[in-house]
Amino acid sequence: MTDKGVLVAGIGNVFLGDDAFGVEVAQRLSQRQLPQRVRVVDFGIRGMDLSYALLDGFDQAILVDARQQGGPPGTLYVIEPELEDKPDDADPQDWLLSPHDMDPGKVLRIVKAMAGRCRRILLVGCEPASFGTETEEQGRMGLSEPVAAAVDEAVGLIESLISEMLDREPEKVGTTSHYQRHRCDLPS
Repeated sequence: MTDKGVLVAGIGNVFLGDDAFGVEVAQRLSQRQLPQRVRVVDFGIRGMDLSYALLDGFDQAILVDARQQGGPPGTLYVIEPELEDKPDDADPQDWLLSPHDMDPGKVLRIVKAMAGRCRRILLVGCEPASFGTETEEQGRMGLSEPVAAAVDEAVGLIESLISEMLDREPEKVGTTSHYQRHRCDLPS
């Protein structure tokens, strides 16, 4: 395996309100000047594609997604997943990926089971206000105000994490004081 650096993966469904957070952040990051060893990809809801990309020799990855943790909408989280092996009697549904859905927990379990060697994976999450699935907002496109306001902060935070991952001095890229760090599992 050759070191291909850092993969930044935008995750989300643009038709479900704040679920598009990762997609928007990936689009903004793709317009920035990043080190050559960083690849930014908008995976949307393509879990299989993300699995294959993580198996493609990336040393580290940052997944960017809307993530409900119980904080106020727009709160950013840096989560370092702790994935436990599933027992032999695990439900087979825990291993199935839909080509039209994205479940980061399942993706990471599959990559681990397939001997993926990504040394470090972080999830930069943003607390959503709405997934646009309420009756009056069925299929709403566009981010809510607090989540849209967190996009630029997330870009700065991710640039800082990239610098840290590449063992460089983090650049001063705006304030990143509005986030929380967590170590936890990623339930399906």
